Amino acid sequence: MRTPSTLLAAFVLLVVAGCGVTGQASGGSTTAGGQPLEQGAAPAAQTVDFGGQYRFHDGVTVVVSTPKSFRPSGSAYPHSERAVAFEISLRNDGSQPYRLSGLSVSATVAGTAAKQLVDSTLGYSGIVDADKDVQPGRDAQIVLAFAVPEQATPLRLSVRPAKVSPVSAIYSGSA
Repeated sequence: MRTPSTLLAAFVLLVVAGCGVTGQASGGSTTAGGQPLEQGAAPAAQTVDFGGQYRFHDGVTVVVSTPKSFRPSGSAYPHSERAVAFEISLRNDGSQPYRLSGLSVSATVAGTAAKQLVDSTLGYSGIVDADKDVQPGRDAQIVLAFAVPEQATPLRLSVRPAKVSPVSAIYSGSA
């Protein structure tokens, strides 16, 4: 006799087994612990230098530019003396349309979560086309900004193709 917990366990096992290959990076790839990525390894997080690209298992390739420092306007939220902006380029080489609303981007500054900054005056409005699909073979560009301290500091940007994705590309550098 099957119980709900047995069925749930079987479902979870199938989902985990189906995750298989997670993605690949180019341009100095390491695991989140800083170790070189071994052939066939499938880490949950992979570090990529700003400007490098990462291809997720669904065919979505992401490139994150180097951070561009700027002084936010008085209407920016949250208020910050300094922020950094990133251009995120997406390429959908998968077989299905990719919904931009699934994209999850977060940042940490010196190990502390950074807040996404919205400054419509300067053109930093977040993901404005979140309801649109990127068709197979097409590209999309998104510009996001994050509040950072006034002095240069280590910065990590985590990109996931979906909020529930077990795989993330971690872009790192200084800002």
